[in-house]
Amino acid sequence: MVRCWQRSESHLEEAQCTDGGPDASPRSLFPHKAFWVSVSASLLLVVVALGLTGYLGLPRPRTESLQIVRITVPDQAGVQLNQSAVVDQQNDLVTYSVTSQENQTSTVLFDIKHGLICYKPDGQESCFLQKMEQSDYDNVNSLLHESNLKSQIQLLGNGTQRQTEFLGVLAASQVNSSSLEEPLQALCRDRSFHWTRRAEGPGKQRLVYFCIDICFPSNICVSVCFYYLPE
Repeated sequence: MVRCWQRSESHLEEAQCTDGGPDASPRSLFPHKAFWVSVSASLLLVVVALGLTGYLGLPRPRTESLQIVRITVPDQAGVQLNQSAVVDQQNDLVTYSVTSQENQTSTVLFDIKHGLICYKPDGQESCFLQKMEQSDYDNVNSLLHESNLKSQIQLLGNGTQRQTEFLGVLAASQVNSSSLEEPLQALCRDRSFHWTRRAEGPGKQRLVYFCIDICFPSNICVSVCFYYLPE
C-alpha cells in the first residue's frame, strides 16, 4: 500500500491509493518469514534434543548385562559335571543349567532381588520354590559380584567341599503363578509351582524324588535332593 497526498482548496487531505500490486511490499513480509523460520528451527532442535534424551535414558539392552560362565568339576566318580551359569548383574539373577550323565538338563534360577530359588527339573511338570538362606546368598554372590570372573572356571576335585541338602515338597500348597515375578514365570511357563522347605532327610520310609548337583566358584558343590512330604 502506498500513501498518497491529495491537494484541495482548503487543506491537504490524506488519501489512499494503490499501484495495483499487493497490499504489502516484500520488505514488510520479510520479518514474518524470518519469524516462522526461526520457530521451525527451534522446534526441530527441541525434537532432536528430546529424541537424544529418550535414547540415552532408555535402559541398556539386557544382553549387555549377561555373562555366561562355565563351571567344571569332577564328581566323586571322576566324571566331569557339565554345567553353566548365566549371570545377569542388572537384574540380580543367576541361572544355572545342569546337565546330568543321562543328558537331562535341569535349570536353577537364583532371584537374589526377591530372595527366591526356583528349580526346574527336566522331565517334570512342576517347578519348585525355596526361600534363599544366608548360605545361598554367599554362594551366588561369588558369581554375581565378581567383576573379573573368567568365562570358564575349573574347580579342583580334591579341594571342593561337597554337601547334600534335602528339600521336602509341600504338594498340597500349589502356588498361583500370577503372584510370582516375571523371571520365575518365564522360566516355568505352563508348569505348576510348589513350595519346598529344608528338611533333615526323607527317612527310610520315603524315597528321594530327584537330585540336582550345583557347583559354585567358591569350591562348594551342593547336591539338592527333593522328596514329597506327607500330606
